[in-house]
Amino acid sequence: MIVLRARRALVEGSLRPAAVVVDGSRIAAVLPFSDAVAAQEITLADDEVLLPGLVDTHVHVNEPGRTEWEGFASATRAAAAGGVTTIVDMPLNSLPPTVSVPFLATKRAAAAGQCLVDVAFWGGAIPGNGSELRPLHDAGVVGFKAFLVDSGVPEFPPLPDPRPALRELAAFDGLLIAHAEDGALITPAGGRRYADFVASRPRAAEDSAIAGLLAAARETGARVHVVHLSSADALPLLAAARADGVRVTVETCPHYLALTAEEVPDGDTRFKCCPPVREADNRDALWQGLVDGTIDIVVSDHSPCTPDLKRLDSVDSLCGDFGAAWGGIASLQIGLPIVWTEARARGIDLADVVTWMSRRPADLVGLTSKGRIEPGADADLTVFAPDATFAVGALHHRNPVTPYAGRTLHGVVRATWLRGTVITDGEAPRGRLLSREDARV
Repeated sequence: MIVLRARRALVEGSLRPAAVVVDGSRIAAVLPFSDAVAAQEITLADDEVLLPGLVDTHVHVNEPGRTEWEGFASATRAAAAGGVTTIVDMPLNSLPPTVSVPFLATKRAAAAGQCLVDVAFWGGAIPGNGSELRPLHDAGVVGFKAFLVDSGVPEFPPLPDPRPALRELAAFDGLLIAHAEDGALITPAGGRRYADFVASRPRAAEDSAIAGLLAAARETGARVHVVHLSSADALPLLAAARADGVRVTVETCPHYLALTAEEVPDGDTRFKCCPPVREADNRDALWQGLVDGTIDIVVSDHSPCTPDLKRLDSVDSLCGDFGAAWGGIASLQIGLPIVWTEARARGIDLADVVTWMSRRPADLVGLTSKGRIEPGADADLTVFAPDATFAVGALHHRNPVTPYAGRTLHGVVRATWLRGTVITDGEAPRGRLLSREDARV
């Protein structure tokens, strides 16, 4: 047994002194800081906080098929370096996409033996695979991703009407997570001016698609989740639907909480994502949505690509073209420092930030032994120095492109524990491939 003593540990939603007893892969007890325990002793430094391992439910690993963008080995190494002990892999950008049980088996086979942290999987809901949803659920996916607009890859087409899929999912209480933009309100945008790109994907496109999704959820009784919310204008609509009994949850991402349209240089396509980073007033309203509970969780939407797809150094006329560049921001390794840097400047507690990034994402996907420090939970832990600073440099992501390069952030992850053992450089991968039922207390 091991006992980790921390003058600040996130227990039951607040930071307090604690002695966390680890027996094998699980937390055996959470005791007062000074209680005697017959176990190996580890005491955290005065500037360190003991946190549950983060759970990132929105990660595009892209293996197999587009492994040159990101693979399981590099993604999970980045996750571990950032205090993330469980990721949930998105069903698209890999080839084949995870839209059937055989394709799920292909994905799991690609991941096997490579993962430094635990990995669960989303299935996909696309036109024509309605009969695959229940089998995928039974095979262990945690829910189903759908696009209400073009996904950017032809093998994962959008659902023009989510209601048939929602009716199928309602029969077994499955979860649909949706990229909600209305293609009818999106206009083509090319060129180097970031303002033109933002105008091409207005807040109204998100608001319209979210309204349609909520209407479909109300009609079918199914659970829905809005991914990567960027439009703060949709917050009143979401709050009202929830008050009316619609089963909806919402996420946003570090880039929408930290970056602003006003700061994006023209031609700097490292900042491109869909929906886009918006104005400062919109960012502030998203923070308010987190504080008041309208937004439930913060996850990365880690969606990297090779540098050439960002069109940063092209020799042709598309160099720095926001219309031609791939849309996606890489931040898996640095999500906690990004969000914490912004939160502390706003007087928001670290306990709240970590709850948004650990326990609540775990609960969303039913992995209820993850993301918490309590007896019976997996001993997935993060040692974090919230007052330390660092400048973003080389990261473990397969490709180095990130809009955070050179930015000074608060908060350094000093150690990450997976099921009772510290993850160390060079160790053999011991992350597990999780099914929906695997991680429940």
